[in-house]
Amino acid sequence: MNKPNIRPARPFFSSGPCAKPPGWSPEVLRDAFIARSHRAAGGKARLQEVIDRTRDILGIPADYLIGIVPGSDTGAIEMAMWSLLGQRPVDMLSWENFGSMWVIDVVEQLKLKGARVLDAPYGSLPDLSKVNPDHDAVFTWNGTTSGVCVPNGDWISAERQGLTLCDATSAVFSMEMPWDKLDVTTWSWQKAMGGEAAHGMLVLSPRAVERLESYTPPWPLPKVFRMTKKGKVDAGIFRGETINTPSMLCVEDALFSLRWMEQAGGVKEMYRRSRSNLASIAAWVEATPWAGFLAKDKAARSCTSIVVTITGAAGLSGDALAAAPKQIAGMLAEEKVAYDINNHRAAPPSLRIWGGATVEPDEIKALLPWLDWAYGEYSRSLAA
Repeated sequence: MNKPNIRPARPFFSSGPCAKPPGWSPEVLRDAFIARSHRAAGGKARLQEVIDRTRDILGIPADYLIGIVPGSDTGAIEMAMWSLLGQRPVDMLSWENFGSMWVIDVVEQLKLKGARVLDAPYGSLPDLSKVNPDHDAVFTWNGTTSGVCVPNGDWISAERQGLTLCDATSAVFSMEMPWDKLDVTTWSWQKAMGGEAAHGMLVLSPRAVERLESYTPPWPLPKVFRMTKKGKVDAGIFRGETINTPSMLCVEDALFSLRWMEQAGGVKEMYRRSRSNLASIAAWVEATPWAGFLAKDKAARSCTSIVVTITGAAGLSGDALAAAPKQIAGMLAEEKVAYDINNHRAAPPSLRIWGGATVEPDEIKALLPWLDWAYGEYSRSLAA
């Protein structure tokens, strides 16, 4: 086929850092609180504004604490695990490489003897009914490299005794979060907000705060993980007094994203946009013999990190089939149609297309004919 006539207006389909919100330009950083201390009144006010707008947009309960922490989502979830785990057994849920990294932290680094691993191969979920409500549980809401997410929070017991620690970095702002089922929730600005990297968000329920104030882990905690002072939660972390120095340029960028979400219609509109992106790709997959989804269960299919496999229905096999996603991604990057859509190196060979709310639905629709074009070009190159 000939090259399609229409190109995506913005070819940014990377799954992290993700597409900036529509209308973004470097000009939005003009009034950033730079060359000043973040502990000055103006700096703390901007950090607090990020917290307040986050709470309002996501509907986070008033008695939950929200903090800005170092190290992106990785720093936030590790901060929680190293500070909270160890009091009771823990169920570790893993179905792709990020979940498996948290397993390594708990089993090999913290060496928790009461750790139980519930895992599943790429494309599937573990049996969520096996999670013990008397145990703590650590899980990703959305497996970014597998395109598989938990369908809802119904599997989490309302009468649980353990804490739930949820890495929600590629889910929050594009998938609904049941806050009453989540005791710790983490993410980074670089995912569904389309913000910049290196800063993490940490949300704690009252149950998580009670654990912090009643339990001291037996291992040393580095400064960037410490959330208590003299047995009480360090309230400053959750009112804009960050543990270490944040980038005020990134803070200004995050504020732009949050304001855009508010102006665009709030979190329900963000959900709608992301679901629309998945629906467009799903309709295309249904009509495309050579494409499929890595996620086996439709109900567990991600609407943000949408993972498409090459089925080989047109005759590809072996090394040629395994190389197809990388070759297709390379062609589309060269055409400036889609950047960074080859999936993570740890995942099965596949394409990963970000469908979060900062990606316009029309951009997804414009991309799809190009996927067909690139697949055709790759197939013909093999035949030649």
